[in-house]
Amino acid sequence: MVIEAAKTAPDFTLNDQDNNPFTLSELKGKKVLLYFYPRASTPGCTVQAQGLRDTKAELDNHNVVVLGLSPDTPKKLTNFINKQELNFTLLADEDHEVCEKYGVWQLKKFMGKENMGVVRTSFLINESGYIEHVFNKFKTKNHHEVVLDYLNSK
Repeated sequence: MVIEAAKTAPDFTLNDQDNNPFTLSELKGKKVLLYFYPRASTPGCTVQAQGLRDTKAELDNHNVVVLGLSPDTPKKLTNFINKQELNFTLLADEDHEVCEKYGVWQLKKFMGKENMGVVRTSFLINESGYIEHVFNKFKTKNHHEVVLDYLNSK
């Protein structure tokens, strides 16, 4: 079950793409777009990351820090950042512990097969550490637009 808006965002510490520990609660005082994606360098995840990369200035204007989170290794995240020239932090949740805390590690069906994986979901966390909004109905190519439309409506 995905965590709902108005709940406290579960804190965590994970390694970033440079294998340095990163703790969510260190960003208190800023809005955070914590987006969960299945796997670095796949077509959908690449398009989603590029959209966020290309709208970073607009997100910065809203005081929003973007964090991408997937079950990839830091090495894969580094390659993804370098290849796509990403301008935000990616976090490695190799044992999917944080994905489970947020309720996005679920049974998925793909091409007739069922397996556990990340359900693409984004959480806007407010300056006080509460989930302000959950984005779970979007296409990878317009994820950034959905987020900006929400931010601009506030």
